Amino acid sequence: MTTKLSTPEQRYSKLTVAIHWLTVLLFIAVYVSMEFRDIFERGTPGRDLMKTSHYWIGLTILLLLLVRLIARFSQPTPAIVPPQPHWQHMLAKAVHLGLYGLMFVMPVLGLFILSADEIPLRFFGIELPALIAPDGALAKWLEDIHEIGATIGYGLIGVHAVAALFHHYLLKDNTLVRMSFKK
Repeated sequence: MTTKLSTPEQRYSKLTVAIHWLTVLLFIAVYVSMEFRDIFERGTPGRDLMKTSHYWIGLTILLLLLVRLIARFSQPTPAIVPPQPHWQHMLAKAVHLGLYGLMFVMPVLGLFILSADEIPLRFFGIELPALIAPDGALAKWLEDIHEIGATIGYGLIGVHAVAALFHHYLLKDNTLVRMSFKK
């Protein structure tokens, strides 16, 4: 039997839920923009659009992280019903920490890469300053780290999604429902 929720204290706020699902869509878009950039030849407008979209989406995730943290920590965390074992709680905390780290580190790494590659970036009409001096070798090294981070991101996102489905369909607790728009 799936746990039914009836009180606001048993779910996240609508703002937190909206930010969560918007972040999911942005993660899909940021990964798609890089995975499919190779359908365009280097130097073509399509390829440039994919790369620029990737930068913009990454920065949007970074800005949304601030709003997300304020919304998330300005309210109590709804309890999981029935309660989960301590090891599951600790594993969930580790995965969430990893996801928050991903949302911060990856866009910042991207900004360092653009700076090192001397690629100017305008974000909502504002030219962002270079964070470091141009350095092609450093840019390549940072790109390698960024790609490793993206691979780790796939794993974290996958574990997070599978865990939510596991809780919903097998454990039949309210973990997934707490982050839904359902009443």
